[in-house]
Amino acid sequence: MKTKTASRFNLDKNDLYEGDIKAFIKRMKEEGHKPNRLINEKSPYLLQHAFNPVNWYPWGDEAFDKAKEEDKFIFLSIGYSTCYWCHVMEREIFEVPEIAEIMNKLFISVKVDREERPDVDRIYMQALQMMTGSGGWPMSIFMTNDLKPFWGGTYIPPETKYGRPGFVDLIKQLDELWRTKRNEIYKNAENLYSVLSEHQASAVPSSMPDGEVLDSGYKIFERMYDDEYGGFGEAPKFPRVSVFNFLFRYAVRTGNEKAKEMVLRTLRKMAAGGIFDQIGGGFHRYSTDARWHVPHFEKMLYDQGQLVSTYLDAYQLTGDEYFSNNVRDVLNYVSNNLTDENGGFYSAEDAESATSADNLDIKAEGAFYIWSKSELMELLGEEAGNIFVYYYGVESSGNVLEDPHNYFPGNNVLYLAHTIKETATKFDIPVNEVKKMLRDARTAVYDQREKRINPHLDDKILVSWNGYMISAYSRAYQILHDDSYLLAAERAAIFIKTNLYNAKDRSLLRRFRDGEAGIEANLSDYALLAGSMIDLYEASFNADWIEWADELTDLMIEKFYDEKSGAFYDTPEGSVNLIVRMRDDYDGAEPTGNSIAVMNLLRLSQILDKEKYREIADKTVSYYSDILKKSPHALPQMLAAVDFSLVKPKQIIIAGKANSEDTKMMLNSLHEFYIPNKVIIHSDSEDDSNYVSKNLEIVKYMKMIDGKATAYVCENYACKLPTNDLEVFISLLDETSNL
Repeated sequence: MKTKTASRFNLDKNDLYEGDIKAFIKRMKEEGHKPNRLINEKSPYLLQHAFNPVNWYPWGDEAFDKAKEEDKFIFLSIGYSTCYWCHVMEREIFEVPEIAEIMNKLFISVKVDREERPDVDRIYMQALQMMTGSGGWPMSIFMTNDLKPFWGGTYIPPETKYGRPGFVDLIKQLDELWRTKRNEIYKNAENLYSVLSEHQASAVPSSMPDGEVLDSGYKIFERMYDDEYGGFGEAPKFPRVSVFNFLFRYAVRTGNEKAKEMVLRTLRKMAAGGIFDQIGGGFHRYSTDARWHVPHFEKMLYDQGQLVSTYLDAYQLTGDEYFSNNVRDVLNYVSNNLTDENGGFYSAEDAESATSADNLDIKAEGAFYIWSKSELMELLGEEAGNIFVYYYGVESSGNVLEDPHNYFPGNNVLYLAHTIKETATKFDIPVNEVKKMLRDARTAVYDQREKRINPHLDDKILVSWNGYMISAYSRAYQILHDDSYLLAAERAAIFIKTNLYNAKDRSLLRRFRDGEAGIEANLSDYALLAGSMIDLYEASFNADWIEWADELTDLMIEKFYDEKSGAFYDTPEGSVNLIVRMRDDYDGAEPTGNSIAVMNLLRLSQILDKEKYREIADKTVSYYSDILKKSPHALPQMLAAVDFSLVKPKQIIIAGKANSEDTKMMLNSLHEFYIPNKVIIHSDSEDDSNYVSKNLEIVKYMKMIDGKATAYVCENYACKLPTNDLEVFISLLDETSNL
């Protein structure tokens, strides 16, 4: 792992950076604090709670057997290490000895990291939404000792206020009910379990949807669109990337310019707003306001990976370097902050951080990112300071207009308040000079910020989230032609295959941290990793990656596919301690595993000529047909897959040596076009025994002409005349792109 500045963890300058969790554990032990059972876990979130006076158990038989043995109910607390309100609840409740004493007496307490165990989280989140109509984290579930929930909430304050029960009053009331009215608790729990089970029961698949669901989905998003600030819906605003993916495809399908412009405006507003870290790069989790200005400051790997791909789409559609520059900033952030020395990608950085090296336990939301005007002026000097504060919208009294929690008194969240040209005009300085001054000032501000206490880093490596990032780096290499991007994608793929995949028993694990792999992989892990291997093949033309994608897809079908319904479950059959086998039906911050699986199956069916994959894809879409017809906006990534399925599949086959200049020129021209419903296949006349050639017979007959790289542009394997003329190839692509 990287060596970091001493200020990050308040360690001696000669100490190597081991991760702030290790530093935290070391400090707590030195101060005489005794750990609970969570000290033996790998999850940073669980380890954060390892010194709580609460007698926490990890999810597993020990806790459940103890609850039955002592005839107690179970408190299930689910969160993640960069969850702000999880930290608040810990400080207000779980760190308070008097409250912990009551908890330890009344029930068994179980702590779960939702990022490690999305299977557990999904069950109880569905139950919580059924009980309350909403959800979120921290999730607080009280359940019987056979794991059936009977009461649920999210953040619970320590004391009763404004008609809301405080935690202590609540647990005493629940304990009384457990002792005196247990039959009612069991009855309610059983009723909820029945509804939950029925909701997930296999259904007879409907017919395949047609293009009308795409039109319906577009119309809903058009109504939701914010014409002024971009985005869909009201504050808080999340970057729901699957919506962007669908609308870009819809624009190509229909020629609807508004579908494209809604996304482009949203992406521009996001990149200019405070939701984007203007100094260090990378996107924060979401915006608390409508104009993308004040973010919730945590940074998640899955956002970075998905947004890189979308900004690359925007660059292909427009040629505007505003979008490609944003991609480079995000990838620089990931490289600097979220990349393990062995190639895997870390999960997240926290929203809050310590305000002082003298007391690491006093933390504040956004403390690492906000600035006062006086601080910036002192750092930059008058001339550069005035230009910087004008460009980034800095005000003497602070620029956060609505601050109900008083997080940012007198401080500023940096955003692009003015353009370079406006700034040059304001100060009567040439544009190029303004660019240089801002570039130098940004470097100075970044260096000064690095002297602060950095936010907590969640350094676990998750397969599914690494899949997003491998795809992002693969596509960035294709479109921006930076060899380091392909290297990053390949290193991550090798890391996952080496550390988390067992080729002998053909099994995948979900999480790697601190030298140990663990936790059975779920549908999203298999689907996102397989999808990233398709992207890596198309970027590198290394057929080993498409072979692994095919192997992962076969395993995905074997472990998760339900022949009766035609769709995939999120977990394998027989998973331990899961009361319901779930299937997601909402593409949220992350798309459902089914939506990703369908797209993979459609792509692989074309690259490897596997009709079976196409049939399974169609059945899965059919399973979701009723939802797509009634609520198409719930599954925009599935809509993108429907769009792919409704067109004649396009194959672009390049015959030539993978690393030759003429092949690269062909590929560079290809990647200037946004052609979403295509696959890219490599034909190498010197190696017709690779995995693609073995499966797709037609590739063997596609040769170079006159020893030059040659392109075959095909629809459903019906190809136009091959060409080794770059201009002719570009004209064929222009026809294919439908733009």
